[in-house]
Amino acid sequence: MTHAETVSPRPWAGVITDDDERRYEAAGFGQPAGIGKRPALLIIDAQYRTVGMEPKPFFQSVAEEFSTSCGETGWNALRRVQESLLPVFRRNDWPVIYPYVAPKESFDQGRLGAKVPGIMTIPEEGYKFVDIIAPAAGDILLPKRHPSAFFGTALLSYLIERQVDTLVVAGCTTSGCVRGTVVDAFSYNFHVVVPHDAVYDRTETVHKVNLFDMAQKYADIASADQVEAQLDELARRKGNN
Repeated sequence: MTHAETVSPRPWAGVITDDDERRYEAAGFGQPAGIGKRPALLIIDAQYRTVGMEPKPFFQSVAEEFSTSCGETGWNALRRVQESLLPVFRRNDWPVIYPYVAPKESFDQGRLGAKVPGIMTIPEEGYKFVDIIAPAAGDILLPKRHPSAFFGTALLSYLIERQVDTLVVAGCTTSGCVRGTVVDAFSYNFHVVVPHDAVYDRTETVHKVNLFDMAQKYADIASADQVEAQLDELARRKGNN
């Protein structure tokens, strides 16, 4: 059985109730938007600070390495990026963009430092990209200081220059920087796809609730394998034109 056959078609199952789903269905939410013709991949905050230096259970990773780590859950998601998403973008020479948390300076304290003090004291090695999905020559590196990859960055300019109409959003956290980026991408009228097994968060509940909400309002949700298949079909159609 393939990985795609083993993933639930409802990744929020067990958290979102049938009644919850019926309410959104009755209101007409959650229709698929599909993909366009010129995709780009955003791999958000795929740094050791979000997964730890090696796969470990959450509480061990937080205690022994970085307070911002999501532990082995993050490693599992990044392996889906490595195995399914990066290959299809590499073989089609489509843009790969790495929005990442810039090292924090004293002037970055702001409200985030007040809410999450530990974020200000991450050591230098925590800001490095995780080796299994490290950027290649020609990829776009995009430092950011706020949740959305659009806020205060040149992301929109890069996308316009490359005539991108579809964003595949991976990385972390599902409820934070992924969600903030997805909402802004939707607001700019991009097609948005979130591979549910290639994004991650600190708790399964928060992860699933945010996947459900994004699926109803802002993005199409599928597995990384399903997204890869969609993109392969897009490349095949373009090759036949």
